[in-house]
Amino acid sequence: MAFVQCTRVSLAFGDRDILKELSFNLSPGSRSSLTGVNGSGKSTLMRVIAGDLPADSGDWAIQKGCRISYLPQSGIVHRGKTLREEAETAYAGFVTMLSRMEEIARTLEQAVSDNGATKVLLDEYQRIREGVENSGYYRRDQQISLVLSGLGFAPADLARPVEEFSGGWQMRIALAKVLLESPDILLLDEPTNYLDIEARSWLESTLRSFPGGYLLVSHDRYFLDVTVNEVYELFQGNLKRYAGNYSAYEKVRAAELEGLIKRWEIQQEEIVKTEALIRRFRYKASKAAFVQELVKRLDKMERIEIPESLKKISISFPPPPRSGRIVLSLKGIGKNYGSCRVLSGLDLTLEAGERLVVVGPNGAGKSTLLRILSGADQDFEGTVQYGAGVRPGCFSQDAAEIIGRMDSPNSNAGDAPPSILEFMEEDAPTYLIPRIRDMLGAFLFRGDDVFKPLSVLSGGEKSRLALLKMLLKPMNLLILDEPTNHLDIYSKDILLKTLEHFGGTIVFVSHDRAFMEALSTKTLELSPGKSGVPGTARLFYGNYAYYLDRLERERAGGSAGSPDTEENAGNASGRERAAYPAEYRRELSAAERREAAKQRQTCIRRLERQEADILKALEVLEAEKTGLEAELARPEVYSSGEKARTVQVKLNAATAAIETKTREWEEKAEELARLG
Repeated sequence: MAFVQCTRVSLAFGDRDILKELSFNLSPGSRSSLTGVNGSGKSTLMRVIAGDLPADSGDWAIQKGCRISYLPQSGIVHRGKTLREEAETAYAGFVTMLSRMEEIARTLEQAVSDNGATKVLLDEYQRIREGVENSGYYRRDQQISLVLSGLGFAPADLARPVEEFSGGWQMRIALAKVLLESPDILLLDEPTNYLDIEARSWLESTLRSFPGGYLLVSHDRYFLDVTVNEVYELFQGNLKRYAGNYSAYEKVRAAELEGLIKRWEIQQEEIVKTEALIRRFRYKASKAAFVQELVKRLDKMERIEIPESLKKISISFPPPPRSGRIVLSLKGIGKNYGSCRVLSGLDLTLEAGERLVVVGPNGAGKSTLLRILSGADQDFEGTVQYGAGVRPGCFSQDAAEIIGRMDSPNSNAGDAPPSILEFMEEDAPTYLIPRIRDMLGAFLFRGDDVFKPLSVLSGGEKSRLALLKMLLKPMNLLILDEPTNHLDIYSKDILLKTLEHFGGTIVFVSHDRAFMEALSTKTLELSPGKSGVPGTARLFYGNYAYYLDRLERERAGGSAGSPDTEENAGNASGRERAAYPAEYRRELSAAERREAAKQRQTCIRRLERQEADILKALEVLEAEKTGLEAELARPEVYSSGEKARTVQVKLNAATAAIETKTREWEEKAEELARLG
C-alpha cells in the first residue's frame, strides 16, 4: 500500500513556529481535509508533504513507488504547447515507466537462469505494467477529453495555444494535469477557486471515485462535506485530527472549545479593563508604581487564542433606504458578442426583498447580465428600469473603479497611497468608523495588515477590500458577481449572515453551493445558445436547492414546470397566468382575462406613481429634518431659548409629516402587494 508519513515534523520562519512536531500519514484510502485560519501554514504543510519544502526537523517518509501530485493554489502558467499537448505531458512519467519495462524485458531475454534476480525483475515488470494499465495511459485520448470537458473546456479548445487562456483557466489546466497523472496521493490546495458550479460538481464526483488518497484545502463547505471523511486542523502550529466531514468537525470543535471560548471572553474583558486603567493613570506621578504593575501583569499574561472561526464577531452595515415595491424591471434584454447571441428577449421583474441567484454554465451570460443591470454595459437591446427610490451597489471581480483608486495616491500630488484603514475610513458613515477594524478583520485584514499601503495589495486582497467598501454605502439593491471569491469559510459565514439580515434586494452570481442555497429566494437559469440558436432563460420561484430538485425531477421524467412555480423569463405572460387562482382562470373567457389583466395593470401603475411621489416627499422631509437637527446642535441656537424653541417646533412638524407620509407609503405598498 502506497503511503506518505510525517513524524514529528517542525518548521519555523524566523522566530515564528509554523509547524510544531506534527505527525500524520496519508494512504490510498485517505479522504482528508486540511483546515485552519489564513496564515496558519496550510500551504506550507502541503509543500512539506509534497516534498517541495524541507522541514527543519522530523522524518518524512514515502513508500517506494508512491507517486504524489501537488496542485498549488495559484501561480502556474503554461506556454509553448496546445492545450491537448500540455494535457498529454501529464503522462510523461508513464513514458519513463514504459522505457523501464523495455529495459527489464531485454534483460530477461538475456538471462541464462531462473534465479532470484530474475524473480525480482519479473515482480518489478509486473508492478510497472499494472501501474501503467491502471493509470489509463492506453486510453489517454479519451481520458484527456473526459477530464478537460469535465473542467469546462470545449472540444475546440484542444487545439488552442495555452498562452491564450486566462489565469483561472491556467489553473484549470494544472488541475487537469494532476488528475490525469493518476497519482497514489493527490494534494489539492484550493482546487475550486477557479471552477464554476458544473466543474465543481464534476470534480466532486471524480474525487469520490478516485482510487488513491487525497488531502484538500478548500473554503467551500459543501465541497468538503461531500468529499472528505476526516479533517486535520492546523492551529498555532499543532495538528489535530477529527473524524467525519467538515460540518461534523465544526460541531465537535465548537463543543470542544466551548470552555476555552468562555475563558477567552473573560480574559478579553480583563485585558480591556486593565488597558483602560493604564490609560487613565499613565500620566499621574502618584500612580506610577500602580501603572507599572498593570503593565507587567499584561506582559506576563498567557494569552488565550482561539480560531478566528469560533470568535463571535458580527458586523452590520447601513440600513437600506426605502424603495418602491418594484425594484427592477427588464424588458426584451438582448446581447450579442460578435455572432454569438448570449441573451435574447429576457423579461424579468424583481420585487423588494427578493434575492435572485443567476445560474448557468460558462458562456451563458451570467456576468454579462449583471454588468447590464449595474450599468457597466450599455451596449445591449431592451430596457432596464429601476424602481422608485432604488439605490444600487455593484461588485464585480475586476472591481476596476475601486482598484484604480487603490493604486493612486491621495489627491495631493506626491502623497503616499493611503493605508487600508485610511482608505476604508475615507467616506464611511461616522457611526461605523469605530467598527472598521472589526469589519476588516472579518474580511481577512487582521492586526497590522490594516496599515499596509494599498499599492502592495494582491488582486484577491483588493477584491475583498472593494467588496467591503461597497457594503459601507447605504443601498437597497446589491448586484454581486462572485462575492465569496478570495474569502475563507469564516469570512463567507460572516458575509452570508450580513446579507441574510440585509433588508434590501440582492441579485448575485456565485459558485459556492452552500452560499447560494442559504441566500437565494429565486433562481434565474440562463442556458447558452447553440448553432446560431439564442440562449434561453427560466425563472424558478425557489432557492438554489429547490432549483436543483426541479432539475432532478425533470431528468427523471417529472413535470417540466407549472405556471405558479416557474416561468419562461422571456415570456411576461407567465406571471399574468400565475396572478389568478386556478379555478378563477377556468371560469373566465380569454377576452375577460385580458380585460381583467389590463385593469389590474392600470391600477398597479397608478399606485406605483403615487408611491414614487410619496417617496420623493419623504426624501425632502428627511433632508429638512436632518438640517433642523444640525441647526439645533449649533451653540448659538441651543444656548438661546427662543431660537431653540422655534427650531424645535419646525423639527416636530417635520417629524410628524414624516410619520404621516410613512403611513401613506405603507398603505400604498400593501395595496400593491395585494395586486401583485
